[in-house]
Amino acid sequence: MAQVKKLFLIDAFALIYRSYFAFSKNPRINSKGLETSAILGFVNSLVEVIKKEKPTHIAVVFDTPAATVRHEDYSEYKANREAMPEGIAVALPYIDQLLEAFNISKLYADGYEADDVIGTLAKKAEKQGFVTYMMTPDKDFAQLVSENILLYRPGNKWKPTETWGVKEVLEKFEIKNISQVIDFLGMMGDAVDNIPGLPGVGEKTAKKLLAEYGNMEGLLENVHLIKGKLGEKIQAHKEQGILSKRLATILLDAPVEINESALAIKKFDAEKVQALFEELEFRNLARRLLGKSEMPEKVEKSENNVNQKKSFNDGQMDLFAIGVDDTLPATSYKTIDDLSTNYTLVENSELRATLLDKLLQQHSVCFDTETTGLNPLKADIIGMSFSYQKNEAYYVHISEGQEQAIVNEFKSFFEHPEIQKIAQNLKYDYKVLAKYGVYIKAPVFDTMLAHYLLEPDQRHNMQVLAQNYLNYSPISIETLIGKKGKNQLSMRQTPLQQLYPYACEDADITFQLKEIFHKKLEGSKSYEVFKKIEMPLIPILSAMEMEGIKIDIEALADFSKKLEQRVIELNDNVQKLAGTSFNLASPKQLGKILFEHMKLVDKPKKTKTGQYSTSEDTLLRLKGKHTIIDDILEFRQLQKLKSTYVDALPEMADAYTHRIHTTYQQAVAATGRLSSVNPNLQNIPIRSEKGREVRKAFVPKNENFTLLAADYSQIELRLMAHLSQDEGMLSAFQNGEDIHAATAAKVYQIELEKVSREQRSYAKMVNFGIIYGISAFGLAQRLGIKRGEAKEIIDNYFMQYPKVKDYMDLCVENAREKGFVETIMGRKRMLKDINSRNAVIRGYAERNAINAPIQGSAADIIKMAMINVDEAFKEYDFKSKLLLQVHDELVFDVHKSEVKILKNIIKDNMENALLLSVPLKVEVGQGPNWLEAH
Repeated sequence: MAQVKKLFLIDAFALIYRSYFAFSKNPRINSKGLETSAILGFVNSLVEVIKKEKPTHIAVVFDTPAATVRHEDYSEYKANREAMPEGIAVALPYIDQLLEAFNISKLYADGYEADDVIGTLAKKAEKQGFVTYMMTPDKDFAQLVSENILLYRPGNKWKPTETWGVKEVLEKFEIKNISQVIDFLGMMGDAVDNIPGLPGVGEKTAKKLLAEYGNMEGLLENVHLIKGKLGEKIQAHKEQGILSKRLATILLDAPVEINESALAIKKFDAEKVQALFEELEFRNLARRLLGKSEMPEKVEKSENNVNQKKSFNDGQMDLFAIGVDDTLPATSYKTIDDLSTNYTLVENSELRATLLDKLLQQHSVCFDTETTGLNPLKADIIGMSFSYQKNEAYYVHISEGQEQAIVNEFKSFFEHPEIQKIAQNLKYDYKVLAKYGVYIKAPVFDTMLAHYLLEPDQRHNMQVLAQNYLNYSPISIETLIGKKGKNQLSMRQTPLQQLYPYACEDADITFQLKEIFHKKLEGSKSYEVFKKIEMPLIPILSAMEMEGIKIDIEALADFSKKLEQRVIELNDNVQKLAGTSFNLASPKQLGKILFEHMKLVDKPKKTKTGQYSTSEDTLLRLKGKHTIIDDILEFRQLQKLKSTYVDALPEMADAYTHRIHTTYQQAVAATGRLSSVNPNLQNIPIRSEKGREVRKAFVPKNENFTLLAADYSQIELRLMAHLSQDEGMLSAFQNGEDIHAATAAKVYQIELEKVSREQRSYAKMVNFGIIYGISAFGLAQRLGIKRGEAKEIIDNYFMQYPKVKDYMDLCVENAREKGFVETIMGRKRMLKDINSRNAVIRGYAERNAINAPIQGSAADIIKMAMINVDEAFKEYDFKSKLLLQVHDELVFDVHKSEVKILKNIIKDNMENALLLSVPLKVEVGQGPNWLEAH
């Protein structure tokens, strides 16, 4: 019987990233300072799958830096991806060499993602009699599964490896045929790849719609049958749905072929492998693969080495014979079953009273709340856990209908002014308890924010922290309520005997983490930031989120209609100017119209896939060639404005109050800036006239109030003046000069009053660009001038402001030496890539070294201003409230009787938040909406 041809196609970067983060607790760094985590993890995984699955053929498939057709289709595709970590960037050349030494094919194709290459090969291999396993955790590959193409999802400590065939895919997606996977992915979208999907359509809804309408096209053809808001949203985003499906579709036309001999499993080159292992200092792997406990200078053939599982054959060894290195950390985490814990269920009033007495006697207590949902403003509390000693915790069960009464019993503890309350993501628990009239009083300690200050670029969720610092793997919530889907339970449905150990463990683990983080922070400047800025900010942000801001639903609805009418007009105009009808939302069709039909340029730019480029940059370069370009740009701008803001915001507002309740994230931006999600109110447009109309829809709570906006003026430039101590820049700010005009006068060496509008505009671009480390090339692109002219402007700038250049150089120099930079207040930004051998990655770190102290100090200042303003509000018991923080701006809902006094109080507290060498200036405005107040 002929051997089955078994092909493994490995998604390289999925495996490399997985391997890199597996060692996040203890990164592997050799004696030369090289981080080897990703390399070691990759080799371990590769060896394991070969040994376990015994493929006859194998290839490792990579992405390339080249743009793909998806980027051309949708400029925002994967735009949210962070830069590659240095630990992965330095690993790639070694992984490349190791694959060569292992005689394993490395495949890629410019203009195509690894997904497309794998998909193309899998389909071609199927026709040639292979059974193909696509090794990746990415569920998108389920669209390719067939009888002879399987999805191989590598497992970990918590879940085993899974192999999905047709049956498994149909069951997991709850669909009737494989072709519906693409429709499912297109409807849902993908936050990781920044695929928008259809608004309001999650996993459950997507399954329901597919069951009823079959596919995306069937849904969109029958959208008029869907009643309510969902139907309206889908109707308004039909083109977005088609685009999302296209983006989610794996291409099957990559320029790759099946070369059986090249893909066949071969013996590896022992000498090359040993040389690499010596350099990388992989002693355990050398022993397991090469049968050597030490690393000799040369590989010697030996029949007497009893540790050697296979003898060498002309310097080659069999990959099937090797063992797997046992250093992967995922296998060593302790669990609740390994510990002797004392977790107590508290079910009645007598036990609660006893517990409360104990809590009131403690110096510090960790607590956690369990609720029925993730939105603290809507969820009900079902229990509270407490811990004040390692491996000991209590869970207070709260029956339905008893929430207010039982929470009140613990009010004296939560509002005690001397007992330290510890929590992980305290702001969530603060809002949960505030709903019942209980307000947590300081002192407090949030382990999530403590770790954020210690390691701002790392992840801060409890599971990761427990693994990294306690070598412990907590109970997964999925073991209680199941996986997402129609069969998932709510926390209230979870059996109490399962729920209370889970809840107690949360409090216990967080208590232990607090002890570790407190020791790491204590005595450092970061601890002052933690105590004086981040902790006092928690109740302020909580209050802002609970208050929310009102939007004018009717105004947005009217604006949406106007935009829709204008979009239709623009579409009609474009069709007329083109002289033919086509789908304007299709980049491919648009490209053919502009460059084949209208022939706007002789040599149009093409993407790697051969499609004409119609990106925004391409279209902007065509402005002036034909009036059709202006209409196309406006069409795209208005479509995005309508779908992202005008139609989306009303859906996020409370149905009764019309208030939007955003969530501020304190532990996301490494610089210390707050970020806003659900919705992101920090990205509300302001530059275009129609974009500003969105801000006009943000209004006061009622006719007795007005909106007041207070905005720092040029705070980052003022901080540059303070930090650099450049006399020219200090003088300009101290004398109240227009800093951009003053810069133009210096750079162009002319008198201040002779500065033209264009020269001031150029100087403004330089001023702000310098802070972000702009290059001559970057400045030339922004200003539309030659690179030589841009270089001359930058050189003149540094001649006139020499200490700015000195400060920037010093920032980079200090960062190289210390590995981090600091804000004025002492917030650290770690820069692990500052000494990278990769010039691109090192350059990114150098720009952060310059910008982070400035941007971070600005973030610290506005946070301190918020704390000062809040104290003033409490002292005078004002009716007015702080609603929003948007970068350097604070927005208030102010009672009209308090406008005059509050303008002065707000301005004074913001301008005196921190004493600098130059004055901080705040501009305050008021109006019936956010636009007019700004």
